[in-house]
Amino acid sequence: MSELLKSIDARTKLAGTNKLELLLFSLGTDSRTGRKETFGINVFKVREVMRTPPITAAPEMPDAVEGMVSLRGMLVPVVDLAKYAHVANDQPREIMIVTEYNGHTQGFLVEAVDTILRLDWAQMKVPPEMLTARMGGLVTAVTELADGRLVMLLDVERVLSETTHFDDSLIFKDIQPINRSDATVVFADDSSVARRQIQQTLEAMQVRYVAAINGKQAWEELQKLASYAESTGRTARDVVSLVLTDIEMPETDGYMLTKMIKNDPRFTGIPVLMHSSLSGMSNQQLGRSVGVDEYVAKFEPQQLATTINRLLRPEEVPVGQQHPPAAVAA
Repeated sequence: MSELLKSIDARTKLAGTNKLELLLFSLGTDSRTGRKETFGINVFKVREVMRTPPITAAPEMPDAVEGMVSLRGMLVPVVDLAKYAHVANDQPREIMIVTEYNGHTQGFLVEAVDTILRLDWAQMKVPPEMLTARMGGLVTAVTELADGRLVMLLDVERVLSETTHFDDSLIFKDIQPINRSDATVVFADDSSVARRQIQQTLEAMQVRYVAAINGKQAWEELQKLASYAESTGRTARDVVSLVLTDIEMPETDGYMLTKMIKNDPRFTGIPVLMHSSLSGMSNQQLGRSVGVDEYVAKFEPQQLATTINRLLRPEEVPVGQQHPPAAVAA
């Protein structure tokens, strides 16, 4: 297992190349369909892969949480991904993928791991509506391998959110409106959970926004806003106050989106805030290398609001200044 991940340090060179590496795994043969699906998780979120250790059950755990294990003195919750994803099978999940993201460590039980696959984010496509409905919105991107297999990228941020019971009524309650009625934030994230939290944060701050489901769509929205600005005799900076982006997104990732923004003189002066579950220092350094101005870990709305407030320094706005339409993409 250790051989599978031993070269992870070399993967830090992927920033700005629109590439990613996935650890492929299976959850077993679904008794309902007779199929064994292939899933993937970003290698940057994987700390280790190991044989499943003894699990201690605990009372009042969410349905898919099997219990806790002790890893080098740290108690780690263990989620049965097959149960969570409603893959009905009786095969034992003898492999545990230990993941670390959003400042949390958790174990995912799987049937088997396959290999590490390097891909271009352009190969990862937004899942069709039929697949999204069948998987309950759990899949954020899909790609087809040379052997015909379909690989589904799981929304592990959603898994964490739904198995730890974040209390939205508490995490947003102290966010205050800011004096920037003119500000517009463009944000991109492929996770429905993350998009909802960003939206709630911006609405609590009373800040206008344009939402996108990946970097490609965000770039298209930025092109439209830049054209709108030009048609009204202004700069893109006058109509876009901030770009907020995730890292992992199908078609165009956050590193590439940032690189395109920073290399386009039309967007000079527009800060880019990276908002990701890849919260390690190495990922922050990778973001800086392509021009990211600030970094905030996911599921920290208070910190996100504070950082946005700092980047959106209140300014005097001329009376009657026009604003672009703040259409929200689904």
